[in-house]
Amino acid sequence: MEYLCRYADEKGQILEQVEEAASESEIRERYAQQGVLLYSVRPRGVLSAALRRSVTGTSRKKIPLEHFLIFNQQFVTLVRAGLPILKALDLLSARVAKPELRVHIVEVRDRVRTGTMLSEAFAQQGVFPKIYVTSVMAGEKSGSLEEVLERYIGYQRTALAVRKKILVSLIYPTILLTLVTGLITFLTAYVIPSFADLYASLGSEMPPLTQVMLAFGLLVRQYLPLMLLAIVAAVVGVLFWSRSTTGARVLDKVRLNMPLAGEIWQKYQVAQFARMLATLLQGGIPLVNALETVRDSFTSHLIRDAMELAVKAVREGRTLSSGLTATKVMPDLAVEMVEVGESTGALPQMLNSVADFFEQDVETRMQAMLALVEPAILVIVSIVVSVVLVSLYLPIFSLAEKVH
Repeated sequence: MEYLCRYADEKGQILEQVEEAASESEIRERYAQQGVLLYSVRPRGVLSAALRRSVTGTSRKKIPLEHFLIFNQQFVTLVRAGLPILKALDLLSARVAKPELRVHIVEVRDRVRTGTMLSEAFAQQGVFPKIYVTSVMAGEKSGSLEEVLERYIGYQRTALAVRKKILVSLIYPTILLTLVTGLITFLTAYVIPSFADLYASLGSEMPPLTQVMLAFGLLVRQYLPLMLLAIVAAVVGVLFWSRSTTGARVLDKVRLNMPLAGEIWQKYQVAQFARMLATLLQGGIPLVNALETVRDSFTSHLIRDAMELAVKAVREGRTLSSGLTATKVMPDLAVEMVEVGESTGALPQMLNSVADFFEQDVETRMQAMLALVEPAILVIVSIVVSVVLVSLYLPIFSLAEKVH
């Protein structure tokens, strides 16, 4: 049977090679005897991967990160207490709350029981973050699995805390915007047409503003289902388009160039990059391999392209700061801090400082932006409602003057 092997050569570069063997363990023994660092071994071809998925009967959905974090906390505690890895997996596999996570932990346990390395067992599931798999692999090679996993837990705690703060900050504006949209739709689709029927029965001449408003309301009521269908179709179309490489890059550029929000998005990506890279470097991963892992962990094509330039620069013997400068995505302050970290030999610590600084900056700017957005929404609503009310009641005022 043919296997696709990923290994590191004497220069630290990751290479791939196809090998023939009866089992994965035979491949591992062969590379171990040669003194080669083997990263992963997988059966060659798409069909074999599909067969593995059909045998396990699991779907490759994203795992719940919060429950995965709890699992890692318990796993580290058991391993630090002296339990073998397999025994710790046995105990935890039956206690994982989420079924979509439990099925993968059980499969990891079964693979470890057959002699597969822990990092390779996690990698074969295809659902765990690459930064986690790489961290586990580094811990296995260095003999410090507990310390590496604790660093990963710290990284995930910080990342989840920042993400929750951002989501909580967006709750009120989202609710407010939804209510405003509903109010405007109700006014234009139901209230304005009712006044149109009333004024039509009176047969009086209406002001131009009222005529425009009534025509708009009748148009909305008549074509409201088609408008909603068009909006849904547009949203679905954009979602599918965003999954393509071209669409994703265009949307990334749109995000980056948006007023206020673009800078916040950029700094959040920088904080994520710095935090992940610091975690991997502290775990003993070489800089090039760490950068490749960070690159593959991003979903943004714009950031991935920038990371590719940084990886290329480091491979060519240049400094990381010079590679980040060439990307034209990283802020100057982040590049300068990385340069200081490289020159002082404290790059991981400086990257953590970069992450702390930009995470705090993102939180501050989010609060400032929302402090502007919320009053702006209320002002716009007030203007819209005022125009609607004035346009609808102008004919009544005209009739009242004629009566007098």
